[in-house]
Amino acid sequence: MFRFFTAGESHGQALVAWVSGLPAGVPVDLDFVGRELHRRQLGYGRGGRQRIEKDQADFLAGVRHGKTIGAPIALRIENRDWKNWEKAMPVEDSEGAEEAQKRLTAPRPGHADLAGAQKFNFHDARYVLERASARETAARVAVGALAKLLLREFGVQILSHTIAVGRVKMERAATWEEIEGVCENLESPLRCIDPETEARMKAEVDHVLRAGDSVGGIFEVIARGLPPGLGTHVQWDEKLDGKLAQAILSIQAVKAVEIGAGIENSGSYGSEVQDEIRYDATRKRFDRSSNRAGGLEGGITNGQDIVVRGYLKPISTLRRALLTADLNTKEAVKAAYERSDVCVVPAAWRARPWSRRR
Repeated sequence: MFRFFTAGESHGQALVAWVSGLPAGVPVDLDFVGRELHRRQLGYGRGGRQRIEKDQADFLAGVRHGKTIGAPIALRIENRDWKNWEKAMPVEDSEGAEEAQKRLTAPRPGHADLAGAQKFNFHDARYVLERASARETAARVAVGALAKLLLREFGVQILSHTIAVGRVKMERAATWEEIEGVCENLESPLRCIDPETEARMKAEVDHVLRAGDSVGGIFEVIARGLPPGLGTHVQWDEKLDGKLAQAILSIQAVKAVEIGAGIENSGSYGSEVQDEIRYDATRKRFDRSSNRAGGLEGGITNGQDIVVRGYLKPISTLRRALLTADLNTKEAVKAAYERSDVCVVPAAWRARPWSRRR
């Protein structure tokens, strides 16, 4: 079974990931892993941190001579910003170190700051936000690149694109060819397949930037080439749609997941929703007249494209800070501000690994 763990703080020395379950002999294209990490850092509305970091995965174990060896894989991604935080976040305690700490006692509404501080009885939310930060997703992107390389061996492709930013939304379905094009175009600011809609999305980002605000949106992930029969209907925790929903919801700021036309389907009649079944004698396979189910029925792949959407709330760090209560004094104060992005929608859909399991 494909499994992974990540570790590391946003401003610590590095992010690390441990990956298990890849068979021996899978080619590991380091340039591909690097491109995936680079793409995560792109996108209109990203913050200054992306100008500091030059993410590159350093493989420490499990890959030799360009291929997996069947052993666990360990990788490391350096945090260049660490040099600015060494005194504030030393591993060993030392005299005077407390004075250099960058405490955060004004938790940001919508962030993990307060909930994490309450969980661990912290009076400083610094180490909550350090781990809760979306910086962690850099490690997940590297892991996801390995999963994609495995799936490539089976002819499976995974593409993604932006559906909406704030109040601006694509009003038509994208073709596979259009999504391929925007995935190849590193100059596309928001990864939207329609230039006119993308220009309006960009204006939306400009608006919230001027206002000291942030903006969310919707991204869509499509997997093509998966055979029928992956996943299962027999146990609640083994259904593939449930696993995919968990993976998407685990991305920072994602608050909702949609599979296929799930949201529209909820307000429609059954006769309008179900994908009629037919048999293609030429191809000797069952097919469907549409794909409103998003390629999943009963927790099992049905051979059609898997279509999953993630709904991102606006990120919690705002230059125009909201009111909060200080962790120690309990007095009303303005929420803390940490250098941050304004819009992360184009980057979010690179953050989730995808694994194939029967």
